[in-house]
Amino acid sequence: MLGAARGIISLSSSRIFSRNILSKPPSFFTISRALAPSIPRFSVRSMADSAFKKVQIQRDDTAFDAYVVGKEDAPGIVVLQEWWGVDFEIKNHALKISQLSPGFKALIPDLYRGKVGLDVAEAQHLMDGLDWQGAVKDICASVDWLKANGSKKAGVTGFCMGGALSIASSVLVPQVDAVVAFYGVPSPELADPAQAKAPVQAHFGELDNFVGFSDVTAAKALEEKLKESKTPYEVHIYPGNAHAFMNRSPDGIKRRKGMGMADEDEAAVCLAWSRFESWMARFLS
Repeated sequence: MLGAARGIISLSSSRIFSRNILSKPPSFFTISRALAPSIPRFSVRSMADSAFKKVQIQRDDTAFDAYVVGKEDAPGIVVLQEWWGVDFEIKNHALKISQLSPGFKALIPDLYRGKVGLDVAEAQHLMDGLDWQGAVKDICASVDWLKANGSKKAGVTGFCMGGALSIASSVLVPQVDAVVAFYGVPSPELADPAQAKAPVQAHFGELDNFVGFSDVTAAKALEEKLKESKTPYEVHIYPGNAHAFMNRSPDGIKRRKGMGMADEDEAAVCLAWSRFESWMARFLS
């Protein structure tokens, strides 16, 4: 399937969705606040913590911490955080990625410089304060670090906020060799996906209600933009799944349920990881 077509749109549904051009999406996170004003606070140490090596990466006149796991000479993948920060779930994802075939080295740059949101209000505050252009520079420096430390090729992936930044990196970071984004699209002020230079695979939940950022309309608009880019792309939409459906740790599930996202679809998660693995192996090997 991957080699047969330049662009793929996957949706097990006969419904027709509108294709409005994306508008600036910051208001999508206010939906989360409305959904879960009292979501429980989480302070969970990832079971994967001991597997990571902490490194420091220099860019411009500043430096930031990053966490790396995987074989030294493996293809590299920068793994970008959700709006929570570098917490247990993003480390679980990075560890999973490092164990996929044929083997990857996963690197998590700390975009929040050590801060982690323990509830929706804190996560909202941290994301609102993010320097998005600076985050793109962090991604660029992270890709350079991977290529200077044993990885001949390097991709970028991310979830939610990190998903949007992943797509932005396909436009703004020429060193990136492949991108896989989960439920997030950058604002047009940050990056135009029609200008993507690296192959992009994107994943969305059919029931995602974060309008303009990761709902089905945003996914379809992204697909239209990627058609213009002339780069390989796939857009996959998972029926019956909401935002953040890849978060499958016990604490991640608890947090999602607290935000009204109660679906549990292991088959969709397995399918998404399989597609991720095939895409990154195709373009990074």
